[in-house]
Amino acid sequence: MTEAAVVVERLEKTLGKNKVLRGISFSAQPGEIFGLLGPNGAGKTTTLRIICTLLSPDSGRVEVLGFDTRTAPQEVRKRVGVVTADIGIYPRLSARENIAYFAQLSGVPDADLKRRVDAVIERLDVNSFADQRAESLSSGQKQKLAIARAIVHDPQVLMFDEPTSNLDVLASREVREFMVESKERGKCVIFSTHVMHDAERLCDRLAILHQGQVVASGSTAEVRGARRDLEDAFLELVGVK
Repeated sequence: MTEAAVVVERLEKTLGKNKVLRGISFSAQPGEIFGLLGPNGAGKTTTLRIICTLLSPDSGRVEVLGFDTRTAPQEVRKRVGVVTADIGIYPRLSARENIAYFAQLSGVPDADLKRRVDAVIERLDVNSFADQRAESLSSGQKQKLAIARAIVHDPQVLMFDEPTSNLDVLASREVREFMVESKERGKCVIFSTHVMHDAERLCDRLAILHQGQVVASGSTAEVRGARRDLEDAFLELVGVK
């Protein structure tokens, strides 16, 4: 088997008085879409924040392409791109300026900056609104900008945290198509969602989180088992009759 791109081992995290993660483990491979599924509050977003070094675990270990998130956070950040429903772009900057700013934060050298920005604008068809202020863009355009910002440094690991929750049907489809394209280019794609239909269509393997624990993991077919669909499996595994 190909060496894992992301390895999570016995991860634990408490936020305030709430123990959010209770020793979860999983791995995600290059060239696959790995689903991180669970109801709201299951620990999905906390897990992704630890992987991308925004949070530190209380215990356990996370490696991204061989780099430990505790001891080599800068190396991890160079190799990870994150897209969330809370898009987090700067409203007074143009789309192009947003992309360039995040490229600099991700360590893209000044000498390479314009080429990288132009390339991602072309690839995602951002040209028509590249010089508009972000505050004037539609939700679909903003999400496309968020993806451009996340991939401008060409990361090998892409994480999508509920990326379609605020989008219409057409914009949601574009995001899903981009995830598949990234997988086909050999990227490791981690997709956090509670939308079982999307997970069943897109994910090669997945882990289901419930109350901070992994209650099932494996290929989508293995987790679904003999049930009618992934939603039935999910509801059974999290204790909903």
